Amino acid sequence: MNEIKNATYPQIIPHANRFEIEGKTVLAFSIQEYPVKPVAYKNRYYKRVKNSNHLLSLDEIVDLRQQSLNISFDSYYLNESLESLDRSLMERFIQQAGATGRVNLGDDLLTNMIKLKLIQNGRPNLAAMLLFGDHGYCIHIGRFKAADTIIDDVLIKAPLMMALDEASVFIKKHINLSYHFDGSLQRKERWQYPIEAMRELLLNAVVHRDYKNTSDIVIKIFDDRIVFTSPGTLFGNLTVADLLQDDYVSSIRNKLLAECFYLMGDIEKYGTGFIRIRRWMRDYPEAQLDIREIGDFFRVKIELRPASDLTTDLNDLESDLSIRYGLSEKQMAILQAVRQNKFITQKRLADWIGMTPKNVRNNMASLKAKGLLRRVGPTKGGHWQVLKPEIDILRDEA
Repeated sequence: MNEIKNATYPQIIPHANRFEIEGKTVLAFSIQEYPVKPVAYKNRYYKRVKNSNHLLSLDEIVDLRQQSLNISFDSYYLNESLESLDRSLMERFIQQAGATGRVNLGDDLLTNMIKLKLIQNGRPNLAAMLLFGDHGYCIHIGRFKAADTIIDDVLIKAPLMMALDEASVFIKKHINLSYHFDGSLQRKERWQYPIEAMRELLLNAVVHRDYKNTSDIVIKIFDDRIVFTSPGTLFGNLTVADLLQDDYVSSIRNKLLAECFYLMGDIEKYGTGFIRIRRWMRDYPEAQLDIREIGDFFRVKIELRPASDLTTDLNDLESDLSIRYGLSEKQMAILQAVRQNKFITQKRLADWIGMTPKNVRNNMASLKAKGLLRRVGPTKGGHWQVLKPEIDILRDEA
């Protein structure tokens, strides 16, 4: 017990129990979990990886200490004056936060900043400097034709309130935009990648990066892929496998930043970012999401699959759906037509598929009975709705 006490810092004092079992004396040591982590052994900090011990890095030591004390790196107060912050950006932030209704704020700007824990004793913390000041961290975005051929790039050094908008504009400038019609009078935009997911990944890189690492957030845009790389691996006990599940619990490295973007409405709910990203990706079966940690960096890639692979996958999906729901080719064609134009009439369906109006009505009645199709609204002025999401993702390319 004395050896354990002298070798640990903070000192750990175990509890010892002696048991007599089958004529032998068994000594059991039990140690309660120490509330402040990590605990050093002979002035070094270790972690267990499978069947071996590994020294903790300085960043891991700091992260563990912050987690155990429930503090975040962005709450560190800087030796900067309030004049280093952009007042117009602070006013814009307060206006947006007040508009969402997620916090009650007054009229005095300084009081609001203090209430939100961004200013204390006349000094801003790192979160305030990141949002409204000249902080020195950068977002580097490039448009590449090949791995070693860059067409255009930008280095964004602005306060995060402005940097997100600048980065979004650059990304939109360098990804494709197409238009299609779904039967309504207005055309629909379709970006090369789900634009909501792009915004969420950009926000994720800014909010959850490790600001102890001064490396840039790097975004690379190629013809067939876009890659987001941010400093710092996943925080706490969160793993890449967790992000692929709908019930993962988030660990937040920069709590003040996350709170500020939540108050502005950019973050809908903590721990749901990758759930929404995967949901948005369902409308893009031609693209695949790749999430991984590489060294001390977190990387997310969205890559377009070759058209031949996509066609094969969609044909396989179409065949699987046909078998699963017992659908004929004509019924699959009806669902596909309704997906493309929810206002299509039965007469137009008959002409397009090559069936009689009576057969169209009978097949649509069968689809409704199977719970795959329904009519929304009256016969005139209403529209059709495909009810199964796995059928709704079928694309024209199939």
